[in-house]
Amino acid sequence: MVFKERFTMTDYKDKLGGLADKLKNDKPKTPIQEVHPIRQSAPLKEEEAQLNVWIPKALLKRVKSYGVEYDTSLKDISIDALKFFLDAKLKKSI
Repeated sequence: MVFKERFTMTDYKDKLGGLADKLKNDKPKTPIQEVHPIRQSAPLKEEEAQLNVWIPKALLKRVKSYGVEYDTSLKDISIDALKFFLDAKLKKSI
């Protein structure tokens, strides 16, 4: 029978102590990345509210097709349409 050399607790502590000293003394070989926060340059959004409306299916299809063709969301199309409508009505009443 061949017996392997047994490590004592002091051998183990010596090896770990040497590793800890090496880690403390050696500088890292890879550069440390600096993190800089991004400044918020975008203006704050207006407060939003939900609007649910029933519209004809044909009109909904047209609006969706427009959104796909011009890469615009239904929300943005609705907001633009309502603003356009209200601005036109206000101009007529003046």
